[in-house]
Amino acid sequence: MSKKRKPKIEFRYYRMPEGSPLLALLGQRWVQTYGRDIDYLHFHNYLEIGYCYEGEGTLTLGERDYRYTGGEISIIPKNYPHTTNSDPGTVSKWEYVFVDVEGLLEELYQKGGNVKRMKYLLHRINSQAIFRGIEEAPGIAKMVRGILDIMRDTKEFYLEEAKGLMVALLVCIARENPDDKGPVEISGKITIPVSRALDYITLHYMEPLKVEELAKWCHISETHFRRVFSTYMHMGPLEYINLVRVQTACNYLKNTDESMADIAGKCGFTTLSTFNRNFKQVTGVSPSEWRRRPENYEQQLLKYWIHSEEGW
Repeated sequence: MSKKRKPKIEFRYYRMPEGSPLLALLGQRWVQTYGRDIDYLHFHNYLEIGYCYEGEGTLTLGERDYRYTGGEISIIPKNYPHTTNSDPGTVSKWEYVFVDVEGLLEELYQKGGNVKRMKYLLHRINSQAIFRGIEEAPGIAKMVRGILDIMRDTKEFYLEEAKGLMVALLVCIARENPDDKGPVEISGKITIPVSRALDYITLHYMEPLKVEELAKWCHISETHFRRVFSTYMHMGPLEYINLVRVQTACNYLKNTDESMADIAGKCGFTTLSTFNRNFKQVTGVSPSEWRRRPENYEQQLLKYWIHSEEGW
């Protein structure tokens, strides 16, 4: 019998490396006891592909629990609640690659491509999560392992090679997800309007955004949009946009030496004072202080509870 589901869901925002639709999480950091001190589901802003080399535990996808014992792959659409928990006293080894599916497909279809066909492929890829043993899906498992190794080795033209193999993998994923369900609500927990809004914010957070604009994009009234978004995200749309912008700024502060003014502009803040005020509101410190000691504050970005659901 499945254990009682956690009462909250956490949003984790990832930023792709400049010029790449792929972000690989590799190496010893991902050999760990998963789920330690964490008792809630989370979701991402990109497709997540995982490869389990060894370990024992439970992978939770939406409301279903799956046992893993090493030698499994997981393919989890963006905005899909999930979590991984190692069995008590055990260590598991996973590696991951996050994929900007839209960006990759737009690049593929940009020259005279069929936009309708691209959207249909995207729908199939995102229609459900996949969990398979490598013996059940050897072709997919081989491609996933190949992409991870390519991203690890970083040989000449490695990104071009990884992108080509990823396109082939995405086609296989689409074939695994038959189009027999119509429009999908992600695990029944994040409604289609909210999911559309999350997608739009991910692509346009650096631009001036209005709630009216988001509601129009979702084809519902602004009043209804605010109510639905706040119910499912446990924060208002403007607060969420601000969180995405601050999280993106944290990545710039940690990984570049760009000026505060340039980072503020890239993240959608119109003035430096607005950037400073909103950054401190989220992290509790100024951008300059965070840049000096990012390791002390990164965990604060994981404290934002998103979604409450009775029975979870």
